[in-house]
Amino acid sequence: MNNMEDAVTEILRAIGEDPERQGLQKTPYRVAKMFKEVTRGYNQDPKAIINNAIFDVEYDEMVVVANIEFYSLCEHHMLPFYGVAHVGYLPKGKVVGLSKIPRIVEMFARRLQVQENMTRQIADTLQEYLNPQGVGVVIEGKHMCMMMRGVEKDAAKMITSTLLGEFRENQKTRDEFLRLIRSSRVNGI
Repeated sequence: MNNMEDAVTEILRAIGEDPERQGLQKTPYRVAKMFKEVTRGYNQDPKAIINNAIFDVEYDEMVVVANIEFYSLCEHHMLPFYGVAHVGYLPKGKVVGLSKIPRIVEMFARRLQVQENMTRQIADTLQEYLNPQGVGVVIEGKHMCMMMRGVEKDAAKMITSTLLGEFRENQKTRDEFLRLIRSSRVNGI
């Protein structure tokens, strides 16, 4: 972590701080440790996360995991954005273990990101590993790069979606997915 610690020390100097003052002496170490933790998604692989937890079933109705909390870092300013992801799919003979969907969301969130790409990456991963009839992902996010700098709008929320297969092609499927996530909202952001 020494390169990152050195970089943080230089940032402290550049903003006019004294990295040797008592409150900042361990800050470069703590920031380096924090970045390693919040970007751990780079060291994760979807195949390892899924870990053969794909099961044959004769279920072909919608599966939705809603209100999956996430925290990420904007790749443009390296400031946090956070919110909830709603993920649904229509099985075609296979389902994935329930905990795997939030783990996939977490893997992509724990990288430098833009919300649009994260939404697509989650959908594409489920499509690749499950080959379902369709996938829908909706993400609602609040972005600190818009809240504490720039336009400074606290109430603004970004909503992105990626719809694949039946979720894109079939209006009834899309409406059912959106209705299910709307009815599941708890503590909306």
